[in-house]
Amino acid sequence: MLTVYSDDHRLHHGRCELIDGELKPCFEMPSRADHVLQRVRQQNLGEVIAPTDFGRAPIERIHDRAYLEFFEGAWARWEAMGRPGDLMPFTWPARTLRGVIPDNLHGQLGYYSFDGGAPITAGTWQAAWSAAQVALSGHQHLAGGARSAFALCRPPGHHAAADLMGGYCYLNNVAIAAQAFLDAGCKRVAILDVDYHHGNGTQSIFYGRDDVLFTSIHGDPRFEFPFFLGYADETGEGAGEGFNLNLPLPAGSAWAAWGAALDSACERIAAYGAEVVLVSLGVDTFKEDPISQFKLDSPDYLRMGERIARLGKPTLFVMEGGYAVEEIGINAVNVLEGFEGA
Repeated sequence: MLTVYSDDHRLHHGRCELIDGELKPCFEMPSRADHVLQRVRQQNLGEVIAPTDFGRAPIERIHDRAYLEFFEGAWARWEAMGRPGDLMPFTWPARTLRGVIPDNLHGQLGYYSFDGGAPITAGTWQAAWSAAQVALSGHQHLAGGARSAFALCRPPGHHAAADLMGGYCYLNNVAIAAQAFLDAGCKRVAILDVDYHHGNGTQSIFYGRDDVLFTSIHGDPRFEFPFFLGYADETGEGAGEGFNLNLPLPAGSAWAAWGAALDSACERIAAYGAEVVLVSLGVDTFKEDPISQFKLDSPDYLRMGERIARLGKPTLFVMEGGYAVEEIGINAVNVLEGFEGA
């Protein structure tokens, strides 16, 4: 299996995030991608290549232009203010406030963020840009006839909406790649999100559409981030009614429950008649993950890959979460090896 990877991910390294009333080192760190890449090479999974740069146009097919302009220029504005540290939001247009876009940098950051988990650093824009190009290069490989590819994206993307960052995510890599498949002539694309946290950004992007089926297995949002999307009664709207499947599970779920949910998601994808499957590959479902509550073990990720392979569809794996850094490479590559060996 081909892996697409860019060293640019190291340009994004937030100093801290707010967790449980404390500023703590970010769980989303460069060593995550480094461990996955090391495991890819140890297991001789296949060739590792740098991405092609496809420019801004495919990113603008998903993301609002004003949002992109803000994100690209935010660090220079912050730097010009002479402020130390990362740029992080501290106010948001909540339910009783107006959704206006102020002129102030902090006001704009609050408008374009939904949480405090996406700090902007000097290299964040370039890292996110390159991650999107990694996903687009994976699309290019499959469009050329390959059965599978692995887009080793960092920062992750599935929490990013069309004009919203948060949850460590800035550009929605899997959505950008999905749209590229559609623009290349595919009529039906399926996204399978196996990250512990619901892919709220991906859902919101495709919620009113029937050309992308979004399926997600995740921690119940009544108790888990992102809290405000990911409920089972969210099935799509308008033309997208029936093309959104959320499978929330309780804390402590192990393979028996998780695997049954995967079967349900795969059955829906098969019934949909997807021409290609994109997997938002988060491995924070692991039992030792520091910010998640599922109980999958490393051999379970082999089973996960095998089940996805039984769909018999060209498949692009796009890296998302996973914060047990020592095991992230083993678990992510187990999915890929399970898929390849099926």
